[in-house]
Amino acid sequence: MTTWILLLRGINVGGNNLLPMKELRGLLERLGYQSVQSYIQSGNCVFECSNKSTGAISSEIKQALKTEFDLHLNVLVFGAQGFNTAINNNPYLVPDNEGKFIHFFFLAEPAIHADLEALTSISKPSEAFTLTKTVAYLHAPEGIGRSKLAANMEKKLDVPITARNLRTVLQISKMLQEAP
Repeated sequence: MTTWILLLRGINVGGNNLLPMKELRGLLERLGYQSVQSYIQSGNCVFECSNKSTGAISSEIKQALKTEFDLHLNVLVFGAQGFNTAINNNPYLVPDNEGKFIHFFFLAEPAIHADLEALTSISKPSEAFTLTKTVAYLHAPEGIGRSKLAANMEKKLDVPITARNLRTVLQISKMLQEAP
């Protein structure tokens, strides 16, 4: 069995794309995934399955969400090793109480057409970002609520993304460690 991480984008935000985690866990179990766990209401799941690729899992979940809930969402799936590598490659070390200021923008695919110059030009002097093949890391010590960099990340990277703060990423990592 392989352990996988599912990250959905844009559910249960501002009263849109409502999907209770109980229903999401049930959907994943009906698809044959095992040991399904979720974390908070934003579409973070850890589960196990064998003999499937990342692309196959992503496509299957995306289609099931569309069919069962009429939800058209970005579905990003990562293996445990890739997810842990993303954590280990985080270039921004901050005290534990500042985990909300580090954000991981998980990429659906490498951002080969990223407009890094534009991202740099709209970032605040206090902000820093680093782009890898799978994640764009953002250190935004003033928060992301008014960050032009955070607001334009997907547009300027030119790939589908979903963001999680460091606290959430570390909690998902803890779930991975506790998985059977």
